[in-house]
Amino acid sequence: MRALVVDDSGALRRVLGRMLSGWGFTVTEAADGAAALARLERDGPADLALVDWHMPQMSGYDLVRAVRARPGFERMLIVMVTAESETIPMAQALEAGANEYVMKPFTPDILHDKLTLLGLTAA
Repeated sequence: MRALVVDDSGALRRVLGRMLSGWGFTVTEAADGAAALARLERDGPADLALVDWHMPQMSGYDLVRAVRARPGFERMLIVMVTAESETIPMAQALEAGANEYVMKPFTPDILHDKLTLLGLTAA
């Protein structure tokens, strides 16, 4: 399975990439929503995208909306991974098309459980 990690923190991209690789994903990275959208347009939909909310160029929220507007990307699972803890942004992300939401800081077990619920890992 292919995963795209989108976050402006290189350190967090590497941490998430190692977790996902350990769970059998082939991982690519992007530093912001615009770079992620360009990669998706070039490579096609990933099975999973982990997307930060606050990034330069294009926010995670705008990326989710852009991805959901593209034909052929409907089945790509999107998990918002962000420090945004207010309920309104969470609801907005889900309404825009995110499948799940994980708040920073989180543990590998929390992320694994979310991915398991989405059918992407073995229980």
